[in-house]
Amino acid sequence: MAGYLIGAGHAVSGIDSSMAMIALCRQRFAQHDWHVADMRQLALEQRFAGILAWDSFFHLTPEDQRRMFPIFQAHAQPGAALMFTSGTAHGIALGSFEGETLYHASLDHDEYVALLNAHSFSVVEQTTEDPACGGHTIWLAVFG
Repeated sequence: MAGYLIGAGHAVSGIDSSMAMIALCRQRFAQHDWHVADMRQLALEQRFAGILAWDSFFHLTPEDQRRMFPIFQAHAQPGAALMFTSGTAHGIALGSFEGETLYHASLDHDEYVALLNAHSFSVVEQTTEDPACGGHTIWLAVFG
């Protein structure tokens, strides 16, 4: 995702709790801004034109997801796009990746809409299990 955005001419600031992932990003895209941080406690004191939580947000517990909306709001400049991936319905699912258990959680559609609206985001589009995008459930909202 970062490579696509950078290739399109956008400056990128990336956040990941994994030092190894951030090191890889710094190696591949040295001219951009990379931070090792927990998204649940993010306070960059900066606002962005776009916020992308792709294949990350749904690894948080439902309660942590709810707490993310003020953080998204604090980092969004007027007109900013927010895009994130979620599950298809309220619940928790366990998957695996390279032999490791992966936690996934989701709120239900109406709760995401309510949280977005409560934090000054308006839903532009929401697609459930988009076949053109690897089956991802995708939310796009705009701030302000």
